[in-house]
Amino acid sequence: MTVMPATEPSTPQRTALRRHYLMCRPEHFAVTYAINPWMDPAAGADAGRAVEQWEALRAAYVSLGHEVSLIDPIEGLPDMVFAANGALVVGGRAYGARFTFPERAAEGPAYADWLRKNGFPDVLLPEHTNEGEGDFLTLDHVILAGTGFRTDIAAHQEAQEFLGRPVVTLRLIDPRFYHLDTALFPLGGGNVAYFPGAFSPGSRAVLERLFPEAVIADEADAAVLGLNAVCDGRNVVVNAEATGLIGTLREHGYEPVPVDLSELRKAGGGPKCCTLELRP
Repeated sequence: MTVMPATEPSTPQRTALRRHYLMCRPEHFAVTYAINPWMDPAAGADAGRAVEQWEALRAAYVSLGHEVSLIDPIEGLPDMVFAANGALVVGGRAYGARFTFPERAAEGPAYADWLRKNGFPDVLLPEHTNEGEGDFLTLDHVILAGTGFRTDIAAHQEAQEFLGRPVVTLRLIDPRFYHLDTALFPLGGGNVAYFPGAFSPGSRAVLERLFPEAVIADEADAAVLGLNAVCDGRNVVVNAEATGLIGTLREHGYEPVPVDLSELRKAGGGPKCCTLELRP
């Protein structure tokens, strides 16, 4: 009898898709107020270093073949760099943002105005509080929507009606992960990576049912905002400190692209926070 040698399971081949991102240069970035657990006005932040790190993030996207558009920063809006919060754009339609805190309220109209003037005339100004892609993450056939800290559940229904995509509600329970995009990111192909501890028991059960092959992150990587990442289907732009997650992603056939956004993390931001995807 001939015994065949054991073979290792093959690593899946991942395919990158070209994306179009909107970003805002952090010319006015500062930490002058505290609206999340990451922010410490007494410690402040170095705006010049934040710009350098942001430029490296933009360069990473360009090197991967993605298109990057820019919105002009507005003085007095230090968090406008976090473009993901400005809207949710799906199928050429834009569901606008209505921010929880008055310090960021003017960002919603600014992003809506840019979208109308740059090829997205169908913009809905929302009735309900929501913070754009901070709490809405789009997969091929479903939108995952976070609530618990910033976005009202009513906004989930409002977005579903406007965009015509099914929306699945997930409840966040850890204030460090106040937006969904700090605890989960889409990998493409109908899969996600996430940190279970950020979610309520019922929401964890939903995630386990929807994504049995998900990449699971531990608390150490979540705590450096490793899940505030951007994946194009193959490449994952991720905070460099999330070393365990980076290794796990490689094991699953993804190509991590580590970046240093430590200065912007002083306001609770990472690669995804700085990146609003414009989906035609």
